[in-house]
Formats: sequence, C-alpha cells, structure tokens
Amino acid sequence: MSDTFRPAWWLPSPHLQTLWSPFCRQAPLLTRRRERLWLADGDFLDLDWHGPHGSQAPVALVLHGLTGSSLSLYVLGLQQRLAECGWASVALNWRGCSGEPNRLPRAYHSGASDDLAEVIAHLQASHPQAPLAAVGYSLGGNVLLKYLGETGDACPLMAAVAVSVPFRLDQCADRIGMGFSRVYQAHFIRNMIAYVQNKQQHFQREGALDHLQSLQALGSLHGMRTFWDFDGRITAPLHGFADAQDYYRRASSRYYLDGIRVPTLLIQAEDDPFVFPRSLPDAGELSSSTHFELHAHGGHVGFIDGSPRLPGYYLERRIPAWLTEH
Repeated sequence: MSDTFRPAWWLPSPHLQTLWSPFCRQAPLLTRRRERLWLADGDFLDLDWHGPHGSQAPVALVLHGLTGSSLSLYVLGLQQRLAECGWASVALNWRGCSGEPNRLPRAYHSGASDDLAEVIAHLQASHPQAPLAAVGYSLGGNVLLKYLGETGDACPLMAAVAVSVPFRLDQCADRIGMGFSRVYQAHFIRNMIAYVQNKQQHFQREGALDHLQSLQALGSLHGMRTFWDFDGRITAPLHGFADAQDYYRRASSRYYLDGIRVPTLLIQAEDDPFVFPRSLPDAGELSSSTHFELHAHGGHVGFIDGSPRLPGYYLERRIPAWLTEH
C-alpha cells in the first residue's frame, strides 16, 4: 500500500474518481504532429507527437485504453506535463482509433503486443539517440506489460509505467458486470459494436468485399451485453483465439510479469471498479525491476486530488518524475 496519493475529499468514491475527468475536465490544448506508421501486414497506426524535437530528447510512448484514443484526456494531460519536463511524447492510436477505420478486418485488443513491438522498433530507428520509455493505461497498460514480459532482457525500453491494468482479463470481464460497473460495461459494449459497424460500412463503401465478408462471418452484432459475449463472438475468432477464455488466458498481462527486466512502475487503486483485488499480482509474481504502487483509493485511471477550484492529477506528477528518475 502506498500513502503518497490523497484522493480529493470532494471525489471520495471510486466512481467519482473514475468519471470526473472524462466528464468535467477541460481538454488541454496541444500542438501535435501526426505521423502514419505503415505496418508489415499493410495496415496503419497513427502516432501523435508533442514536445521537444531534439534528436536526443527522451521520448515517451503513450498507450490509451479501450475505446480511447490519443484524444483521451489522460493522454493529453500526460503529454502536456511531459513536455514541461523536457520530454518528447508520442501518443499511439490503436488500429481504427484515430478517427479513420483501419484497412484490415483485424482490430486492436488487450494482447496486441505485436503491434506495439512494431511501433517501438520504428521509434528506435527514427530516434536512435533518444532514451525511450512507454506508459500504458488500462488496456494499453496490459499490452505494455505483456510486451515487457515477452521481450525480457532484449527489451529496448529504458523504463515503463502501467496504470489501472486489468491483469486478469477473465476476472475483469466478471467484475465489470457487477453493480454500478455495469454502466461502464454497457458504454464499452456500445462503443465496441459501433467500432465494428463503422468498419463494415467503410469496407462496403470501399468495395473491400473480402474484408466485409470476414466481419459478417462473425455473425450478428445484436444481443451482446457482456465482455464475454463480445470477446467470444468477435475478438477471439477475429484474432485467432479459440474462444473468449483462450483469449483472456493468452492476453492477460499477469502471466508475463515475471519476465520483465526493465524498471517498471505499476500504479493501481484497490477500489478500481473494473478490477477485483484478487486480480492484482502478489509480490512473488513481480520481477525485481518492478515497483508496485498500490493505493487504497483512486478508481480507474482517476487519482484526482486537490480542490474543486484547482484539481490535481497525481498521475501527471508521478509518471514524469518516475521516468526522469530512471
């Protein structure tokens, strides 16, 4: 347990911590440069750059969560703060999340460490003199930790941070279907279905009938209410998993933690409404390079402190400080 974060007295519950920023925070105004990265399979990812342009300025790669994008407020806020600390940053939009449908039926998912590996290899090649770090939130944090564990000693990052991670995807799929968290579940399912529908419409307009048929072969998009429904009917078959359970087992970052070799900070709240406390890793599962900062409160990607007049964002202080230290 860590006592370094004190939640705002006016946001005492995990749901208020989780919901305040997306509904009440004013978006930071950043000047960013977009770069399109073409992947080996012919698809693309859009990267949004902010901060110093020097060849040796350290670079932080920022990974958004489920149904988010580089426009997510936690991404914009971190990029703004990193620039103030002398860091360049690049916010990744996972496939189809940049405002334009991606070219292939394949989507993004919690185990897409192959896409992350291509991005990191590109950053190494384009910024060979710059120290490189990565920060992932929620789904992005899960993908990052999986990548770190898979690459082990060969990982090119000098440091990493993962926030509000769904370490066990199967258990988190259960947790988000309980109590008030079902509101979040309904929101995510609506957005994920819309993501697939948008791609179907795009393939129809472009005459990409083979791709359209690949999505239509998954079956009806109606009647899906839970993550188990969506991942069993869409995510798993679309990405080569046997079923939802197979996807959850192979993509859950908890099974990769002992392979991490670079300095890595985990920031988690015990009251996260998406994650059971039992889903959090034990100390014995963590490598010696991993520091687990567990807070009693903070919600999911919340961690708001300060006053109503001047709210504070703990993550945007803590993450740049950790990266600079390491």
